[in-house]
Amino acid sequence: MEATILGYLRGKKRQCERDMLILPDNVKDYKEASKLIGRKIVFKDDNGNTYKGTIVGVHGRRGVVIARFVRGLPGQAIGKRVLIY
Repeated sequence: MEATILGYLRGKKRQCERDMLILPDNVKDYKEASKLIGRKIVFKDDNGNTYKGTIVGVHGRRGVVIARFVRGLPGQAIGKRVLIY
């Protein structure tokens, strides 16, 4: 399954570089998104670097999930595609 990176998980005064908001394809609501918790996620950039993480929660009611990566993703990753397995 593929997904799109929406941005960092952030508040008013700080952002978490390791936590990203992810929009999986063909997931429309909270119930479908909650089934993805615990699955692994991988992002590969243009330089050949691999970033691995895990889906840890659901964000909102429209199917967006929170993924926590081992290393923080660069800002250029926003809008790119990731693989969920």
